[in-house]
Amino acid sequence: MSKHVRAIVIAGNGTNCERETAHAMRLGGAEVADIVHISELLAGRVLLEDYHFLHLAGGFLDGDDLGSAKAGANRLLHAPVKGSGEHLSDHLRRFIADGKLVMGVCNGFQLMVKMGLLPALDGDFRQTTTLTFNDCGRFQDRWVYLKADPASPCIFTRGLQGIYLPMRHGEGKLVVDSEETLARIENQHLGVLKYSDSEYLAPTMEFPLNPNGSTAAIAGLCDATGRLFGLMPHPEAYVHRTQHPRWTREENLPEAGMGLWLYQNAIRFIREELL
Repeated sequence: MSKHVRAIVIAGNGTNCERETAHAMRLGGAEVADIVHISELLAGRVLLEDYHFLHLAGGFLDGDDLGSAKAGANRLLHAPVKGSGEHLSDHLRRFIADGKLVMGVCNGFQLMVKMGLLPALDGDFRQTTTLTFNDCGRFQDRWVYLKADPASPCIFTRGLQGIYLPMRHGEGKLVVDSEETLARIENQHLGVLKYSDSEYLAPTMEFPLNPNGSTAAIAGLCDATGRLFGLMPHPEAYVHRTQHPRWTREENLPEAGMGLWLYQNAIRFIREELL
């Protein structure tokens, strides 16, 4: 395999953030960031095994008609890959078993949760959490402060104390199937990002700092390996200072936006561990 970092962004069926996602991956250091329609994967013309980093982008999969990303999750779980005798989920599980990275943002996070890829307690990919309608009962489009857990195994957030990102969703409230599941998420530090106050000091359930009422203020999850990661806010939408809502008024903003940190961490891991 090439020594270049190869990333893939799956497009189609309602995604609408694939271009800015691929751009963020390139800015983060990936030499290749291909946007691939899911039909190409199902036809066997493009293979996941040729990549190191899979990104499930934001959008409105199938119009969210069955709930956020539910139809998309069923497609990825059960759709056959032409000529292989396997389902796309078989290819995805091999991709994960090979130590590669998967990241989902907004609808992509919803997709990972409903496929059981997060939090993947015991590594069995059984769905234990979901994302449902915001407590406020309406779509939210705002910027949020996220406190990062320094004890988390997540490779994407290494070195981060907090991060400021835009979010835009109507179904971003994380709920769990039991108190035991929540306890395991907390004890294993898998709730890697939490909605917080503006100083990144403490998680909060206060609206609008927590825009959806998410359980335990969780905005992002990882699995126990730290290689599977999803979040509701959009890091790909803040990779340059001009994307900051106060860039004309706030002095000393760095040229690179905070969202880029997550991609740089991912690419650094790939170079160190997979190439």
